[in-house]
Amino acid sequence: MKSTLTIVARIEANLDKVELVKTELIKLIEPTRKETGCIQYDLHKDNDNPTVFLFYENWETRDLWQKHMKNDHLKAYMEATEGAVASFTLNEMSRI
Repeated sequence: MKSTLTIVARIEANLDKVELVKTELIKLIEPTRKETGCIQYDLHKDNDNPTVFLFYENWETRDLWQKHMKNDHLKAYMEATEGAVASFTLNEMSRI
């Protein structure tokens, strides 16, 4: 059985831009879930730190995830949140 690709993306917003970043992240959910290869695309917020968000994603293949990374809704997010994100970490993972 071919393993899926799991993505864990951690986004930390600047303190004064939390609502902007949150709003823009939420906009990504619906169109991404409709993409070919998207199995799971869930946004989480840190219970103790309001600036931290995390996407937990599962994709059928890395190629389909790479296609997602080039989509217009992701480009729109990047433009809308320019200067509002303090840090971004992305891990490509495989289930053991």
